[in-house]
Amino acid sequence: MTRANAITLLLWLSAIALATWVLKDLPLDAMRQGLMQLSASQWSLWLTLNVLVMALSTLRWHALIAALQGSVSFLALTLIRLAGQTISFVTPGPQFGGEPMQIYWLYKRQGLALPKAVLSLGLDRFLELWVNFAILLVGALLLLLSPRMAFADWNQVVLILMLLLLSVPILFFAMARRPQWITRRLQPLVTRWLSHPRLAALRSHQDALEEDFKELLRHRKRVLVQALGLSIFNWAVILAELWLLLLFAQISVDLQGFTLIAISIRLAMLLPLPGGIGTIEAALLWSIQMLGYELSDALALIALMRLRDCLILLAGAASLAALRTKRMSPEAT
Repeated sequence: MTRANAITLLLWLSAIALATWVLKDLPLDAMRQGLMQLSASQWSLWLTLNVLVMALSTLRWHALIAALQGSVSFLALTLIRLAGQTISFVTPGPQFGGEPMQIYWLYKRQGLALPKAVLSLGLDRFLELWVNFAILLVGALLLLLSPRMAFADWNQVVLILMLLLLSVPILFFAMARRPQWITRRLQPLVTRWLSHPRLAALRSHQDALEEDFKELLRHRKRVLVQALGLSIFNWAVILAELWLLLLFAQISVDLQGFTLIAISIRLAMLLPLPGGIGTIEAALLWSIQMLGYELSDALALIALMRLRDCLILLAGAASLAALRTKRMSPEAT
């Protein structure tokens, strides 16, 4: 067993142990009953919002690829995104992990030039990450200014999020001004990632990647603004889905309470455990208790969120199977 596999296995065991400890005293039958009480219209609305989240994420990536003069169908890109999310879910941290394979599929399966594949995914993840930090910062500031939320010290959270929020655009604009200078100094940090056997050819395409980046900034800045707008809209749908789940679970909260739950979940997802298993459950139980609800009130919410994760994993597994059986694109051979 390699060191990376051993670490992943250890993290999985830790996540399962944490989830078991968090849920061991909770009535799991109540979770099942809560799911069975949902009507067909409620299931349909919930499914629609989740499909919309995936569609908006894929549309942002599709727009970036088109701006780089690449051509990948929306359906193929959806399969690649779902498959990549599945890989990310089972690796440390549910936010990242599947990117090397997504680049590989774009390059080998769709015939997209390797620099364009790397740049499009990098910009896609940049926008997603930056908006993520921005929303978290706004939420943390709201909690900091709320007297009701004084039970926790939000100053440190605000400071960390503000530093992260500022660091991302600073790096982006530095790359825009001096892309070659930045990429050369980042090279030692990404050497291990670039040594991935399926991405080893990336080294020979570095100049093309820098040129594509400059071209995008010179002539297609509007696409970046549109992609940013899609990211913000996507976050609005994500928050709407959480609000809907709270209604399903019969948890009535005001704006501050909703913000506390949303921030707790998203911060838990940033922790390096596969799928946020255990950490999300702990964050939900903590935030629900802080709002004055019984722990049992969070059962239906936890069940719905994990059911959603299972459905996404199944869709991702089907996408992985489709990508493995699909023949290599002629342009990539």
